[in-house]
Amino acid sequence: MSEAHGGYYVPHKAPWPIVGSIGLTTLMVGFASLLIGHSYGGHMMIAGAVIIAIMMFGWFGSVIRENLSGMYNEQVDRSFRWGMGWFIFSEVMFFAAFFGALFYIRMYSVPWLGGIGDKGTAHTYLWPHFFPAWPTNGPADLGGHFEPMPVWGIAAINTLILLSSSVTVTWSHWALKAQQRGRMIFWLACTVLLGLTFLGMQAHEYIDAYTHLHLTLHTGVYGSTFFMLTGFHGAHVTIGATMLTVMLVRAIKGHFTPDNHFAFEAAAWYWHFVDVVWLCLFVFVYWL
Repeated sequence: MSEAHGGYYVPHKAPWPIVGSIGLTTLMVGFASLLIGHSYGGHMMIAGAVIIAIMMFGWFGSVIRENLSGMYNEQVDRSFRWGMGWFIFSEVMFFAAFFGALFYIRMYSVPWLGGIGDKGTAHTYLWPHFFPAWPTNGPADLGGHFEPMPVWGIAAINTLILLSSSVTVTWSHWALKAQQRGRMIFWLACTVLLGLTFLGMQAHEYIDAYTHLHLTLHTGVYGSTFFMLTGFHGAHVTIGATMLTVMLVRAIKGHFTPDNHFAFEAAAWYWHFVDVVWLCLFVFVYWL
C-alpha cells in the first residue's frame, strides 16, 4: 500500500506504468508495421489499444481508491499538479515536432524540389516538371490525383464543437466550485457528448477522404502529414473523452468537493490542451 513517510508520499509498487509502456510500444510498432504494408500491424494496434485501456481502467481505479481512503495530502496534490503540467508540456512538444515537420516541408522542401532557392537546382535533373505548390503529393504525383480537405465543411463544424466543449467543461468546473452538483453533472455530460460527436464527425471525414477525395496516407506528403496530425489529435480526443467520462461517473457518485477535485481539474486541463491543438490544426492544416 501507499504510505506517507515524514509527510512525503511514497507510492506502492504499482504495475500500471510498465503495462502502459507495453501497450504504447505495441501500438506504435503496430502502426509502423501497418504503414510499411505488414498485415499484422492492424492486429498489433488493436492489442496495444486494449492494453492501454486496461492500464487506464486499473490505474484510475487505484488512484481513486487511494484518494477516497484519505491517503493523499497537500504534498501529493502539489506533485499531481506538477506532474500533470509536465505531462501536458511533453504533449505540446510531441505536437510541435509534427507541426515543425509540416512547416519544414511547406516552407523549405517543396520550394527546393521546385528549383527555388540556393538548394533548389537539383529539380532540373530529378523532377523537371514538378510544380512547387501546396498541397502536393510529391514529385511526379506519386500518390495520384486527390482533392484537398475542405476548410468550411466538417473541419469548421468540429472546430465549433470543440470550442463549445471548452465552454461547457469550464461551466461544469464553476458549478462544482459553487457546490451546484446537478449543473456540474449536466455540463460535464454535455462536454463528453460533444467530444464523442467530434470523434464521429472526424470518422465521417476520414471515410469521405478515402472514398470521394482519394486522399489517403499514401497520397504523398500532404496525405501523410494530414492523417498523422489529425489522427494523433483524434487519439488524444479519445483519451480526453475517456478521462472526462471517468470524471462524470465520479461526479455522479459524489466524489468531488469544492476543495478536493484535482482529478477533475487535470482532465479539464488536458481537454483545453486538446482544443488548442485543434485550433492550430484548423489554421495550419485546413485553412492555410
